[in-house]
Amino acid sequence: MSDDDLFLDGALPAPLRQDRIVAIVEGAPGLVRTAALAAALGTSEVTVRQDLAALDLEARIRRVHGGAVRLVAGSGERPLEETAVEHQVAKAAIGRAAAALVRSGECVVLDVGTTPAAVASALVARTDLVDVTVVTNSLTTALALEPAVPRFTVIVTGGTLRPLQHSLVAPFNNTVVPMIAADVVFLGGTGLDVDHGLTNVNLPETETKRMLAATARRTVVVADGSKFGRAHLGVVRALEDIDVVVTAEASADLVDAVRAAGVEVVVADER
Repeated sequence: MSDDDLFLDGALPAPLRQDRIVAIVEGAPGLVRTAALAAALGTSEVTVRQDLAALDLEARIRRVHGGAVRLVAGSGERPLEETAVEHQVAKAAIGRAAAALVRSGECVVLDVGTTPAAVASALVARTDLVDVTVVTNSLTTALALEPAVPRFTVIVTGGTLRPLQHSLVAPFNNTVVPMIAADVVFLGGTGLDVDHGLTNVNLPETETKRMLAATARRTVVVADGSKFGRAHLGVVRALEDIDVVVTAEASADLVDAVRAAGVEVVVADER
């Protein structure tokens, strides 16, 4: 049987089928609907939705309501290892300033990302902290927190692994997260602006961030200046639902705009 025959009768193996989906989506000027992909592949819409979910997790396409669109150059998700080497001084300063907001005995939720990971490192360095419970959906952050055990109790949310960020997302992360009543959540993202609040390029990550934010009495966004003035596809948290923004290397006018919207902004000392 030829590859074309496999393509037409729906028997194409999943990796090849997903490659075809990527090719179709990348060749389209806009939204490619799920029904159109199912017809082109000779398979069911349920199978296509599963493929789109997998491809979105791998950041090969962007899954949206009704179908998928191609990733726009420069706006796609980047690996954790790539972003970890950027703005390192600023992120370390943000981590220290954010960790200073935590008290012994509190429950802290740490989002995935390189800046929340800097918060984790700063928390570990605070040897005065005891009886702190930290909940995270990041395998990288959980390992960074391990040296603080048993001073800290570290809880990993569970869920489906996203290799690009070493993060845990839906499904199955909604078992532990709703059981948490946290004092503070530290959220990262790829964009922060007055009109859209905190945003993120990836929808599965966005959904998880929203769930994490709902667990805590106080929401703290940790974002270096490169995130200010940007807005991306997934809205994590509106500005009015953010209590504090901790930043560094952000321009004064963008900081002033966030403050004018009623949000406390802490500019971290980079020395």
